[in-house]
Amino acid sequence: MKSLVVTGPGGLEWQDRPAPGLSAPGDALVRPIASSACDLDRRLVVSPAPFEPPFALGHEAVGEIVDLDGDDAPLHVGQRVVIPWHISCGTCENCRRALPGACASVPRLASYGTSAGGLWGGLFDDLVRVPWARYNLTPLPGSVDPFLAASAADNLTDAFQAVRPTLDARPGAEVLVVGGTASLGLLTVLSAVALGAGSVTYFDVDEGRRAKAAAAGATVVAAEAYPDRLDGTFDLVVDASAASAGFRCALLSTRPGGTCVIRSVYFGEPRLPYFSLYGTGITIVVGPPHAGPHVPDVLKLLDGGTLDPAPILAGPFGYDDAVGVLLDPPAGKPVFTRP
Repeated sequence: MKSLVVTGPGGLEWQDRPAPGLSAPGDALVRPIASSACDLDRRLVVSPAPFEPPFALGHEAVGEIVDLDGDDAPLHVGQRVVIPWHISCGTCENCRRALPGACASVPRLASYGTSAGGLWGGLFDDLVRVPWARYNLTPLPGSVDPFLAASAADNLTDAFQAVRPTLDARPGAEVLVVGGTASLGLLTVLSAVALGAGSVTYFDVDEGRRAKAAAAGATVVAAEAYPDRLDGTFDLVVDASAASAGFRCALLSTRPGGTCVIRSVYFGEPRLPYFSLYGTGITIVVGPPHAGPHVPDVLKLLDGGTLDPAPILAGPFGYDDAVGVLLDPPAGKPVFTRP
């Protein structure tokens, strides 16, 4: 089969690799039919990362089941499903606590598209093996376009879950999104608006992303650099900047007693402004998006039209174009589809 492989910084190519097979009870073989590039994928392609190459790229996709090991109702061959980024058993203590990204049955951060927790293939591949399929795969409603749903495997669900707990507990909360990545901050704006935030403010140094955020319903703050803090009474602040200055801005802009959710992936150790935060009593939430348990709720919003990521997406492109597109990516979030 064909696999899209990162060979090192700036190195990306299609390679012929052995196709996976069913190897354990509960396995499924799935053919990706719509794959999106996560903001992290952009960095993995062009810059050094703490993942040993070579590894197959891609951890966001909708696929079609082509084979199953055993009777895994409600799954069936031919069904379209969202494939979450993480590898998880569904039954360990962490999985039962809705933390599949910390599954105790596999190495830490086991996932598609990196080598962090072993080599599980990538979701641009012609075919992937999904272990414990009944716990991981979410059927795609027939009315939802795979193009729109591919990023529910990670970024879209990540953005949704960054804001939902606070907005459930405090309807009408004031939200600040500190942007800087290609799509995650904008998807967070869409999610906050869809879930009824009282106000959504978006800060970014990029004019194009600011325009998209304004079109999505956010109040936009413009500047050429991240300030120490933004004025406001923000109950919830989401860091989607992937910049150390954005990390600091997000933390210091959170009102006393508020919540700051760090959704950026930092390969280093950004400095925590501890003394400046002392006495604020804010809650800081960090960690990977535990996508699987929340994908059904995201699909409901997509199906009902309440959440529409289309303005943030680019494409669809063909899979054969993936190398060229990902080495010189568009402003939006690229999505690749195959018949």
